Amino acid sequence: MEQKGAWTPGKATALIILAVCLCIAGFFGYRHIRNGAVTDDGEEVYVTSVAYLTGANVSGAVNRFGGVVESPETWSVDPNSEYKVAAILVSVGQEVSEGQALFTYDVNAFQEQLAKAQIELERLNAERNALDDTISALVKQQKKAGKDQQANFTIQIKQQELERKQKEYDITVKRSDIAKIQDNINNATVYSKISGVVQSINESGSSDTQGGTDNSFIKIMKTGDLRVKGTVNEQNIGQIYEGLPMIIHSRVDESLVWSGTVTKIDRENAQGNPYASMFGNDGGSSSNYPFYVELSGSEGLMMGQHVYLEPDLGQNDEEVHQGIWLDAYYIDETGDPFVWADDGGKLVKKPVTLGERDDELGKVQILEGLTESDLIAFPEDTLHEGMTTIDSASVIVEETEEDMENPEELT
Repeated sequence: MEQKGAWTPGKATALIILAVCLCIAGFFGYRHIRNGAVTDDGEEVYVTSVAYLTGANVSGAVNRFGGVVESPETWSVDPNSEYKVAAILVSVGQEVSEGQALFTYDVNAFQEQLAKAQIELERLNAERNALDDTISALVKQQKKAGKDQQANFTIQIKQQELERKQKEYDITVKRSDIAKIQDNINNATVYSKISGVVQSINESGSSDTQGGTDNSFIKIMKTGDLRVKGTVNEQNIGQIYEGLPMIIHSRVDESLVWSGTVTKIDRENAQGNPYASMFGNDGGSSSNYPFYVELSGSEGLMMGQHVYLEPDLGQNDEEVHQGIWLDAYYIDETGDPFVWADDGGKLVKKPVTLGERDDELGKVQILEGLTESDLIAFPEDTLHEGMTTIDSASVIVEETEEDMENPEELT
């Protein structure tokens, strides 16, 4: 007979089964509470910070790219390959005006060519005059000669006349050569056709443009209208597209900003990145591509100035919309305006004072009642005061940490 209260295998098995059931129930209960935005009884609700909803913290997530101010129009000049450049009269970065001297040719070489050409012209003139004398003599002899010699003199005269025509042609060509040489002497100095800044000087004289590089002897960027040339790499080129609004920042004074729009992304000409992208995005060994930003205004910018560029995602909207501007659907205006907000872990109706409206963006200005640190809920018919609030940001962090601890669940 079993003694009362004695331990038996049957009792042990029952206790183990009960413990397993309680663990399973506790596990699913915990997951149910964590994963539900609002539980079945409607007593819990997620809330989100006003700063996140209004984009007040977006600037820290926007990549910046290096850029340089340049002109959309350039003018290049190459020297005559037959002549030697005697002197370059400008330097890279120098401002030049239209008509300013850029470089000069070696005039001594022109003078030698001119002297030789003039001597050659004198020789040709002398040979032509000699032919004139020969033709005159043959004509006189033909008149005195008998009929049987007339044909022979006619042939000789024709031959001399043909030679004379050739000399006349040679003289015309030589005179043209002399005129060109004289013109080179008169124009030994080459002048700029535009006002601008000397962007590059290629003293090697090569004008090879293979690989998309302009190797002109002297290249000048026109002053006046300006644009910004930026650089983006393979890893973040997807963040840039034609038509994207951009914000341009001064590198020395963060308060100086300009605006513009991406007009071109040159995917055909990969190149090295001369401007390191900010926040560690140097692109490594990936290819880099230039993109161009047309400025809305360039007052205060200088040719060749280095700047930062960042996509305009609304991070500076506070400059236009002072204070807190909230999406209108967060505000209940059936009576006195309020929003559903967190108050020490419980949901309450938080009165707000409204200001201006932006119907185009669907936003309303909050003058009083909210700060960027407040947490508010998305309005739903099931909301009521006293509900337990859960900060959506803390849930995201918790679940991210759990995923990091259990990476096998992500596969």
